[in-house]
Amino acid sequence: MDVWTQMRAQLAELERQGLRRHGLVAESAADARVQVAGVEMVCLASNNYLGLANHPAVVASARKALEKWGVGAGSSRLIAGTSSCHIELQQALARFKGTEAAIVTATGWQANACALAALAGPEDLVLADKLDHASILDAVQATGATLRTYRHGEIDRLRALLERLRPRHRRCILVTDGVFSMDGDVAPLAELAEIKTRYDALLVVDEAHATGVLGENGRGSAELAGVEKQVDVTVGTLSKAIGAMGGFVAGPQVLIDTIYNTARPFIYTTALPASICAAALAALEIIRLQPARREILLGLADRLRDALRGRGLDVGPSTTPIIPILLGRADRALEVARKCFEAGFLCPAIRPPTVAPGASRLRVSVMATHDWRDLERFVDVVARA
Repeated sequence: MDVWTQMRAQLAELERQGLRRHGLVAESAADARVQVAGVEMVCLASNNYLGLANHPAVVASARKALEKWGVGAGSSRLIAGTSSCHIELQQALARFKGTEAAIVTATGWQANACALAALAGPEDLVLADKLDHASILDAVQATGATLRTYRHGEIDRLRALLERLRPRHRRCILVTDGVFSMDGDVAPLAELAEIKTRYDALLVVDEAHATGVLGENGRGSAELAGVEKQVDVTVGTLSKAIGAMGGFVAGPQVLIDTIYNTARPFIYTTALPASICAAALAALEIIRLQPARREILLGLADRLRDALRGRGLDVGPSTTPIIPILLGRADRALEVARKCFEAGFLCPAIRPPTVAPGASRLRVSVMATHDWRDLERFVDVVARA
């Protein structure tokens, strides 16, 4: 078979297994309600946790910068793509995270690639939770470091790996999601902080789904666990609770300088538009000044979790605004998602390879701007489905 015939056969097999993707097209802004195919639906599939992606102040900040800077940055950061907006955002992120410095990248995926490229090489050992985001695992593999994963949350397995492997390597890096994106649970950061000290390791935490959401000031899962000083490097995204686009790495100045000078994913990528940086700056200010948004968000998530459990649904270990409804087979998840869609709820099925075989689910993402009456109706629809 030629390559195109092989691809068609592969797609046909995905279709047979219920694993082929057919994306929806939104016709309105990312909000608690969206237009799809001309119909208004309750959106339970957005990472816009605080509703800032279309907040008037965030949009106005982006518009003002757009008028000044235009659309594209026109260059990589090291050539001519860095604007004063980039510098302001980096300084604001460093203040927010309580670190010496921060650097902004074009995507969250790129942020992990940059951080791990600067930290690890062929002589080093990286230990990662098996459920860490794909960007982490791919980034480690690109460094040439020895990668070992441990079963999700199994700290005893991590200790056993360190006992056996740590003496063989120059440098050791522990890397974990702060909030796991498919299960909505939080990493055991207090235990990881203790382990990293004992085994002379570095601790890297990806706060993508926790920034703006968890902790007294919204700084993330490390703030919630009280271990911010023990975290060596924080990676994050601007595209979730912050409501914009891009990623960042926050940590010591020497790390940021190393990324700036040596990290290929940073050096060879066009910079974020200045308007996006301006939007993120406005969103960070709202996060700082309006803690009630987090309180509303977490309150809605707690209420929804309790209601789903009360109807006999399995929501796994979730403690955050990410709430899985575990259904097992891909075809079952697709069928339940279809019935929800017909009832006016956008909550697509999550299937392999995003999750393990037999772990298909609906993945509910709660927003601070959701109406409880809509969520209550969703509980009834999904339970009957």
